[in-house]
Amino acid sequence: MSADRVKIEIEDHVALVTMVRSDKHNALDGEMFLAVAGAAERLADEPGVRAVVLHGEGPSFCSGIDVGWLAGEAANFADEFRKRDEFGANLFQRVATAWLEVPVPVIAAIHGNCLGGGLQIALGADIRLSAADAKLSVREVHWGLVPDMGITATLPRLLPLDVAKELTFTGRVVSGEEGAKLGLVTRVESDPLAAAKELAAEIAGRSPDAVRAAKRLYEHSWHEGGREALELESELQFGLIGSPNQMAAVIAGVNKQPGEFTDPEPGSRGASR
Repeated sequence: MSADRVKIEIEDHVALVTMVRSDKHNALDGEMFLAVAGAAERLADEPGVRAVVLHGEGPSFCSGIDVGWLAGEAANFADEFRKRDEFGANLFQRVATAWLEVPVPVIAAIHGNCLGGGLQIALGADIRLSAADAKLSVREVHWGLVPDMGITATLPRLLPLDVAKELTFTGRVVSGEEGAKLGLVTRVESDPLAAAKELAAEIAGRSPDAVRAAKRLYEHSWHEGGREALELESELQFGLIGSPNQMAAVIAGVNKQPGEFTDPEPGSRGASR
């Protein structure tokens, strides 16, 4: 993972992931693709992490593809983009879809430009908190392209088909405020990063077993429903009832004190598709 593209800081069970190409509004070049995907892959197995905050340093979250890089050096990364992971995603797609595989909640804090590939990265998060004046766009048609960074695995969860088509066909820019009304973002905040950190801290204070199980349940069952979803509810619940962390949650609730929880062993992802 390129240290000069993404920084990871872990404190009090919260991982803060920062894209650090601020002079380019965190535009995506080959090194940024590798770094963002690598950050997600690392945090999928990072011990003690209970929530993740993803944001961009400087004036923007991420302005999308670096067009200069795409026209020049992108061919040097052709082999990386041909490789596919166990879910069929290539490197372009993993920068967004890999966050779905992180077993703990991922919160994107959006400000400034969140365009094209930048929006698709944000769509891979579980929750999106946005500044009211942030600029969001499914931008690829502007360059004569289709969105191809896992958007078919993320956007259908949030928008009706006609709204998704309108945004994709036009590439129009919407504000964070309009994005919240459409469902592109979860809610608007005056300081998205501070709000994301606060929310992550709240989540980190809950039983990590219960939170991981809830993410797994929704990832597997939200749209399908039916018998398998009902069976998964029961399977996950039976695994939690009477467990040490479940009992710790009960004790914390009764005593109105923070819970004393034990984190799962590395590799207990729980949210794989």
